[in-house]
Amino acid sequence: MTGPSLSVARTPPRRRAGLFPAALGLAVLILGLSFTAAVSVGAVPIAAKTVWGVIADRLLPGLVETAWPAGHEAIIWELRVPRTILAGLVGAGLALVGAGLQAVTRNALADPHLLGISSGGAFGAITALLHTGLILGLATVPLFAFAGALCAMALVLGVARLADAASAERLVLAGVAVSFVVMAGANVMIFLGDPRASHMVIFWMLGSLGLAQWSQLIFPAAALAACGAWLWSRAQDLDAMTIGDESAATLGIPVARFRLEVFVAGALLTGTMVAFSGVIGFVGLMVPHVARMMVGGGHARVLPLSALLGAVFLIWCDLLSRTVMAPQDMPIGVVTGLVGGLFFVWLLGRRQGGAPRRA
Repeated sequence: MTGPSLSVARTPPRRRAGLFPAALGLAVLILGLSFTAAVSVGAVPIAAKTVWGVIADRLLPGLVETAWPAGHEAIIWELRVPRTILAGLVGAGLALVGAGLQAVTRNALADPHLLGISSGGAFGAITALLHTGLILGLATVPLFAFAGALCAMALVLGVARLADAASAERLVLAGVAVSFVVMAGANVMIFLGDPRASHMVIFWMLGSLGLAQWSQLIFPAAALAACGAWLWSRAQDLDAMTIGDESAATLGIPVARFRLEVFVAGALLTGTMVAFSGVIGFVGLMVPHVARMMVGGGHARVLPLSALLGAVFLIWCDLLSRTVMAPQDMPIGVVTGLVGGLFFVWLLGRRQGGAPRRA
């Protein structure tokens, strides 16, 4: 199985590596423009000057003159800004996990949902929505989804340990198996639940950022900062893992333990994001490939660029999801699924087309 970095490295990536500062700066600029567009555009269009005026006044009261309607300020600060920030955090987190998983599994098609984490999150959300009710208030669904995601990851690790399956391929197979089992349980929960609430469950399973709140943003932000920093600190180890287990072991890397560490970090980050956004697929599959095409396969460059590109991608997907069928919100997973499915087909064709040239 060819690793993601190896597929990029068919031609020397040194020229791409030299483009990293420019690519990073461009990604930051595009992220800022995307944030502005996402907050400005909607059922009530608001000028970019007003958007940044409201943000400046909220952060530094008295800095600018408040010459905008109170309704616009509420729309910007209470609805669109936290929603856009959440979209950026979730996109960045899923992209980081995808880059890490593709490295340690040497599977170019790996993404955060491969290990059943999102299935566990969906199971927890369904339990809260259909069976327990909001027993913990508005935090019930996110907390249950987070707990379900962690339990699913624990099942994957338990199955791998029981089968003595520490290799990359067998861990992935354990994740796929657990994903099917957990989703079967989720479907049973839907069947036994209140049919009138089924639309809520379906909407959650397709992804939604409409429940974003300032008070909850600290949790995905903290998970992204902690797991992202840890992954970036192990960038050289991730590079070694793309070469193969034996080569990584000769460099002094405890292969099995490091792979499990990446899986656990990925479970924590993905579980947190799923808890606040629902199930959003394909971000972790697509974005790391785009980053490697731009700056080569070194993970010290791929990880930060993937985070920025993932944030940009999901912000635009969320903008489309709430404007295409306005005033209704389309589940964001529909948009990412459409784009990701097309990208998946293109990636398969690219890999298939490249095989004869390697021979």
